Amino acid sequence: MTNQEIQSIKQRFGIIGNAPTLNYAIQVATQVAPTDMTVLITGESGSGKESFSKIIHALSPRKHGQFIAINCGAIPEGTIDSELFGHEKGAFTGANEARKGYFEVTDGGTIFLDEIAEMPLGTQARLLRVLENGEFIRVGSSKVQKTDVRVVAATNVNLLDRVQAGKFREDLYYRLNTVPITVPPLRERGDDIYLLFRKFTADFSEKHRVKPISLTPDAVRLLTRFRFPGNIRQLKNLAEQISVLELEREVDATRLATYLPAAQTSLPMVLPGGADANGGFGSYSERDILYRLLFDMRRDMTDLKKVVLELAGGSSNPRPADAQEVLRQNSHLFNNLNEASPYPNPEGPAESNYYLPPAATAPLRVDVSQATTYDEDDDAIQTEDISHETEEETLSLDAIEKEMILKALKKHHNKRKYAAQDLGISERTLYRKLKQYDLESA
Repeated sequence: MTNQEIQSIKQRFGIIGNAPTLNYAIQVATQVAPTDMTVLITGESGSGKESFSKIIHALSPRKHGQFIAINCGAIPEGTIDSELFGHEKGAFTGANEARKGYFEVTDGGTIFLDEIAEMPLGTQARLLRVLENGEFIRVGSSKVQKTDVRVVAATNVNLLDRVQAGKFREDLYYRLNTVPITVPPLRERGDDIYLLFRKFTADFSEKHRVKPISLTPDAVRLLTRFRFPGNIRQLKNLAEQISVLELEREVDATRLATYLPAAQTSLPMVLPGGADANGGFGSYSERDILYRLLFDMRRDMTDLKKVVLELAGGSSNPRPADAQEVLRQNSHLFNNLNEASPYPNPEGPAESNYYLPPAATAPLRVDVSQATTYDEDDDAIQTEDISHETEEETLSLDAIEKEMILKALKKHHNKRKYAAQDLGISERTLYRKLKQYDLESA
């Protein structure tokens, strides 16, 4: 399809823009139009999906038949079957006479089912039968009727997600998705945003006989960088709002920014380990966090020493050179361990985030009470007991912490609230430490 033909279709149906994704969607709609294939149009709300359904109908052999656009989300669940397939007199309360449904009225034409994801499951089963066999039954009737209607559906949600959630029939999804057309959102159309803005302001000025709004270059850049979650509908509202309220007909970026809502929220983002985006840790103070980091890192360093000694003693009669080779070959284990660690890197930049270690995760423990070393003068293997080293290190840390708690309590005359503040920890943490070191009577 030539570019001139695409431009002709745009002019005929009032489509503005030159984005490649938009041109491709128009090309697909034009190619599928002469057939009777079912089409599923996907795109965000306000992106112009209905325009593509009109292109398909107008370029098809059914162009002389009726075209009806139906919003499935706007029809109550209790009446949608009657609206689509009709009903007999007395079928339900208020059915004073028989009524034809849309599938019967548009026989030989096209039905556009917008927001198809909102259609109830029971109605989906009826629609599937129409698509498969061209048959339907009025509400309150047992007579099967025939219809020849082309269905073009549209949705602004992911139908596969609805299928997995059990809210949309899988067989209907594949029946509708014979030819998919994706309408690009406005934020992906680049310069088309300014072209549409000019079109909307020009239409407004012509209708109300006022001078059209113009934008300065910096305002154009601001406009084209905005995400427009409401797409074309939001852009049109913005253009009309500025056209009404602005006394100066040339708008700069500063004035334009007052009409654009904030694109991002200011809510704090929660990071792993309980830290928020501002570096806070909820009820944990900085000193409390550092205590926990120091204790756990000390234990892990002891464990790593044991792992190194075990790696070095992996062979039956290892030499020092063999141990270095083993460490070199297994260096990736330590790299992975470092990458997976939730603790800050002591050699890293000062602005690194700190994370609380997961409470449910126990540190790595290797039960090694003896380490193998080598005498430089001979090949004799000597054994050194290192179990006491681990015990002394752990006990010394606990003793220091216990002593600090006792000093703080003594300083504040056993007033735990002030002692906790002086230690830089929460009262709850202090109570836990008192219980841990059997100091509750202090």
